[in-house]
Amino acid sequence: MFGTPSIVSDVMTQTVASVGRSASFKVIVEMMQDWGVSALPVLEGEERVVGVVSEADLLPTEELRDSPEEGYALLRRPADVAKAGALTAGDLMSSPAITVRASATLAEAARIMAREKVKRLPVVDESGLLVGVVSRADLLKVFLRDDQDIAEEIRRDIVSHLFPLTSSALRVDVHDGVVTLSGTVRDTALVPVAARLVRAVEGVVDVEFDLTRGADVR
Repeated sequence: MFGTPSIVSDVMTQTVASVGRSASFKVIVEMMQDWGVSALPVLEGEERVVGVVSEADLLPTEELRDSPEEGYALLRRPADVAKAGALTAGDLMSSPAITVRASATLAEAARIMAREKVKRLPVVDESGLLVGVVSRADLLKVFLRDDQDIAEEIRRDIVSHLFPLTSSALRVDVHDGVVTLSGTVRDTALVPVAARLVRAVEGVVDVEFDLTRGADVR
């Protein structure tokens, strides 16, 4: 009945910088600089994601550089102390990796990022193999959707089903992702339902109503 939501594979980046367990500290830093990223998936075997090494994993080494004794006092977790002396991705990485399936919806990916407080996620297939990476910026791409496309979907998939008797008396306007429904409806009790459905349409920023209750309009 309603439009199929976009999934992670629709917006992810397929070309991904990654390293193996044996990658050295310097190689990791160089790759981050070259690719302009703050984290790299760590792979083994047939590109199976086993961890992620991030700038945060590398910083303990820098903290200990000038004053080792003071640095150790600043490091609050034993894991940080271990990482301070680590030389390879396998020792530096955070594991298990926080990943998302390519088939997950954008909302599911956003929830994982928010819960785990990360900016990007390795994307894996059903076998756990790396197929891409998705970032916060990728998830926001749906808000670039054309206003007219949004309006057409709302008319076709929501208004015509919720308000079949008065759909011709309803106007759907979209400006910069903000939807305005105006006109006459037979059953105003359905307005909250319409609001929830419209907000779920990809690209919608907000929804406003200017509706009145009236008799059937055919």
